[in-house]
Amino acid sequence: MDPQAQSGPSNPGRMSQEEFRALYERLRERAWGGARGALDAVTPERILAAAAEVRSGRTVSLAASVETESGPDNPHPAGHRLTSPPENQAPPRGLHFATDHFSMNVHGDADSHLDALCHVVYDGTLYGGVPAATLTPDGATALSVDIVRDGIVGRGVLLDIPRLRGVPWLEPGEHVTYDDLVAAETAQRVRVGEGDLLFVRVGHRRRRMETGPWDAAATRAGLHPTAMEFLAERRVAVLGSDSNNDTARSSTDGVAFPVHVLGIHALGIHLLDYLQFEDLVPVCEQEDHWAFLCVVAPLRLPLATGSPVNPIAIL
Repeated sequence: MDPQAQSGPSNPGRMSQEEFRALYERLRERAWGGARGALDAVTPERILAAAAEVRSGRTVSLAASVETESGPDNPHPAGHRLTSPPENQAPPRGLHFATDHFSMNVHGDADSHLDALCHVVYDGTLYGGVPAATLTPDGATALSVDIVRDGIVGRGVLLDIPRLRGVPWLEPGEHVTYDDLVAAETAQRVRVGEGDLLFVRVGHRRRRMETGPWDAAATRAGLHPTAMEFLAERRVAVLGSDSNNDTARSSTDGVAFPVHVLGIHALGIHLLDYLQFEDLVPVCEQEDHWAFLCVVAPLRLPLATGSPVNPIAIL
């Protein structure tokens, strides 16, 4: 039997196209954002309140190092080279500068990045019914990364699902469920609230570090589509994971990335893919506190559909 056809705590079962469509319409009707999507819930008052989560002043990066070597999950790695000084030539006396060139496939399966609201096209439209024709050869003329040019600052909450289940990581193909998110809140004595930046750990990065990279496009752990009901109920502003947020293979017939469709297209939630929480978890455990001030600063790329990103948790 196909293991994905079974149901259980880590695998709540497949969704038909009809079931997914009903969930999509239900969530879209509950969307609360305007032109900036769910970020409208991050008000100045909530940013000020988030600052109260800072206790020790420790800072932790939530991004993985950008990778320049190809691998099974990174066939098109970032490019980086020094453009000065010339190779094998010592600079002559006087002042000189070392310079470099960087290029990146933003929406890959290895590097940490932010998905803009223009990233998902579903039924010929973007979030909010914006026509897909706004995506031009020169770039996205609507809903691009430019929406978050001033950064995203708010209360971050990390829910650690492997910790909840007593395992080092979720295996590829396993799902995070609605009940997992609620149970993790209880176990960690934290509650996700309106305007929060929700980070869900599945242990993808730890598994990759300990067992080596694999074809994450084909199989990985992530959220089950029904878990997005949790985000809608709490009016979460941003969703981030150490995986792609979506499980592979998809749990939904005919929809390869259901969480991306529900999060970005239906609810207007910016997604952060392939973060890393292995530095953050021990700090949260040491301080017994799973909420923090978080700063996300994408590059200023006015017509881009995403950006490399290095979120910083301030505890």
